[in-house]
Amino acid sequence: MYVRDRGVRAALTALAAGVAVAVTAVPATAATPRTDPPAFLEPAELPPHPTSDWYAGPVTAGQPDPLPMCVGEALPSTASHRRYWTEYDTGALQVTVVERDTRQAREFAALLRGNLADCARRVMERYPDITAAQKYYGRLNVEEGAHVYGVHTVAEWGASDIGLFSVGRDGRTVTVVQWGRMGTFAYAQVADFKAATVAAVDKLN
Repeated sequence: MYVRDRGVRAALTALAAGVAVAVTAVPATAATPRTDPPAFLEPAELPPHPTSDWYAGPVTAGQPDPLPMCVGEALPSTASHRRYWTEYDTGALQVTVVERDTRQAREFAALLRGNLADCARRVMERYPDITAAQKYYGRLNVEEGAHVYGVHTVAEWGASDIGLFSVGRDGRTVTVVQWGRMGTFAYAQVADFKAATVAAVDKLN
């Protein structure tokens, strides 16, 4: 959902303003430093926009602000993130977390998937003036796997926004990719987003 008001609109598209939708948080765990930090998506790897290039900010240590909808407060302080945008109402975000070991990464990825599987209900529970619906677009066979979700939100004042989310893992590294724009499920670039997710997870090793 697009954020036109920090007080109400959920941060589904990871644009420059938003409000975090709280979910059950996990304690921040100190990741073992790695000498070769995971690479992030390049702008050209995101779903193509018909009339604009994609642009990207730097890879930044810590939690993104605003937090991404439904997974935001589960992200530890050891996360790193990168924001992406176009010249129009489309935005994206990638967040990567390196855990201490494979077991913790597996549990963390499962927590994020559970939060996304229940995302629409959580949004409507917290924001009574927003109606949300979601779809599960399946598992991608890349490294230890990635899962793709879509969430459509409609506000009482008429705003309609679609967002796609994915959670993928390679060993002890977990990444979340988020893409969104104004529109409905019909505007979701699912195939392109799946390709971007595969590229993101491939970069983790």
